[in-house]
Amino acid sequence: MEYSIDDYLDMCVSESPFDFTKAVVRREISAEVNEAMKYFPVITITGPRQSGKTTFVKSHFPHLTYYTLEDLDTRANATSDPRTFLNRHIDGMILDEVQNVPELLSYIQGIVDEHPEKRFILSGSNNFTLLKSITQSLAGRSCVFELMPMSLAEVAGWVRNITLDELLFNGLFPAICTNRMTPKYMYPAYIKTYIERDVRLVTNVKDLMLFRTFMRLCAGRIGSVFNASELANEVGVSANTILSWVSVLQMSYIIYLLPPYFENSRKRLTKSPKLYFCDTGLACALLGIRSSEELSTNSMRGHLFENLIVTEAYKSCLNSMTEPSLYFYRDSNQNEVDLLHVVPDGMKAFEIKSAATYSAYFEKTLKSLPTWVKPKIVERSVVYSGTEEREGAEINICNFLTAAEKKKW
Repeated sequence: MEYSIDDYLDMCVSESPFDFTKAVVRREISAEVNEAMKYFPVITITGPRQSGKTTFVKSHFPHLTYYTLEDLDTRANATSDPRTFLNRHIDGMILDEVQNVPELLSYIQGIVDEHPEKRFILSGSNNFTLLKSITQSLAGRSCVFELMPMSLAEVAGWVRNITLDELLFNGLFPAICTNRMTPKYMYPAYIKTYIERDVRLVTNVKDLMLFRTFMRLCAGRIGSVFNASELANEVGVSANTILSWVSVLQMSYIIYLLPPYFENSRKRLTKSPKLYFCDTGLACALLGIRSSEELSTNSMRGHLFENLIVTEAYKSCLNSMTEPSLYFYRDSNQNEVDLLHVVPDGMKAFEIKSAATYSAYFEKTLKSLPTWVKPKIVERSVVYSGTEEREGAEINICNFLTAAEKKKW
């Protein structure tokens, strides 16, 4: 059974016992998927491993039979006689880890062209193979969604019952949020599995130790401008190799690169972006942080909080099927604004601070921003971890969870 955000919040404050390990929280992307189903015979759900794709497709499409192509017997049946396999059910089917048998997509194309009422739900973690195959075989027939780890709004009740340090350390993968797994066991296994299963499929990493070093160095640069040459010198490989590895991490939903804002859109593509991880729990593991208590005094705490907010804005765009128009601002005088979101009527601006105590100093760059950029600034907000809030002023003050629930980004 799926639960809405409001249901989930009610359960969190209810005195009656509730088993969160069995809860299926309704994902924010659900409404967009329902809308797309009216127009596309094939829905594709991709995203990082363990982001809840299998749970989502099973709970969201209970009328369709589920098959995983990780299962060797199922894969053998699909490969040996694809037409019979795909026509087993009159309504269609769910195919998980479909990148394992990419040739099925060409057969699906023929089936949905002949029987447009049928629906196929495809999901997979290997973004490289899957999206290439979708583009080649199902162009115009499939709507592609990216399902990230939980958003703050989706698990607001859980977030309210833990500290900020616990939130940053735990991360927002569904298994963590529903207490089915702990960071101590999940993230080391996740890193090892990712390297062994995904990286080797798409790039020739000859020295896995060097690649692990590269990932740890990336974690140490959260919120910093990406510099391939600098990383190359530290890792001991070429700058081109670093660029190749960064592309792998991006396509695997391990990191996210936030571009700088320039009035000239071409510069946004050529100037150096900032580096963030798609989940703070994974970043903590790579940084060697072993507990939330250790994180409270770690020099990376502020960077990890900034990472949390930037990726929340990114998730919000993906969940609403909006092209992420997210940037940071930095000029030659080192004036900087953490996050800009270009919207139809102008631009929203955010200053991100991990502090729980508000300071008027947090507003300094936001006040000057209208003199630095041409677009109209429709909203300016300081997002921080404290409880003092102010709405409707020249500059808003928002607790990060309130901002997430109100979809301020």
